Amino acid sequence: MSTIYLAGGCFWGVQKYCDQFEGVVSTEVGYANGPDAAPSYDDVCGSSGHAETVRIDYDPQRISLVKLLEYYFMVIDPLSVNRQGNDHGIQYRTGIYYTDEDQLPEIEAACDAEEEKLGTPLVVEVEPLKNFFSAEEYHQKYLEKNPGGYCHIPTKYFKLAQSSKGE
Repeated sequence: MSTIYLAGGCFWGVQKYCDQFEGVVSTEVGYANGPDAAPSYDDVCGSSGHAETVRIDYDPQRISLVKLLEYYFMVIDPLSVNRQGNDHGIQYRTGIYYTDEDQLPEIEAACDAEEEKLGTPLVVEVEPLKNFFSAEEYHQKYLEKNPGGYCHIPTKYFKLAQSSKGE
C-alpha cells in the first residue's frame, strides 16, 4: 500500500473523482501543509495557510502513481495560483505532497510531462508532506451525501472509470 496527498482545489470533488479508480483503496479529505496547529474549516477558509487536500491510499500493483497523477492533471488547472474553478484562496492551491522519497522520481516525471504538454512551468507545489489534519466528518464523502453540491470538476469526470471500461 502507498499513500499520496493531492491538493486540487475543493477537496470534495477531488475525493469523489479519485474514489472511482480501481486500485484506490481509501481516501480522506483534510488540511495539509499549513501551520502545525489543527485547523477548523473556518480557519482554513480564513487563510490559515493549509491546502484542502485528499489523502489517497492506493495499491501500486493495481494503479501506478504516474497514472493517478495523469488523472489528477485532467481535473485541475496546473497553471492557476490559489484558484480552481470558482474557488479562490490559498486553501485552493494545487499540490502533490509525498511521504516517501521514492515517489519523487515518478512525481517529477509526471510534472515534467505535463509541463511539456502545456509548454510552460506548472505552479503545482511538489513538497514533502509537512502535516495533514483530517477534515470534519461532514466533509468526508461530501458529494456522496450531497449530490447537488458545488464542485469545480465537471460531473462527467466522476464517471470516467466507468466510461473507459465500455471502450
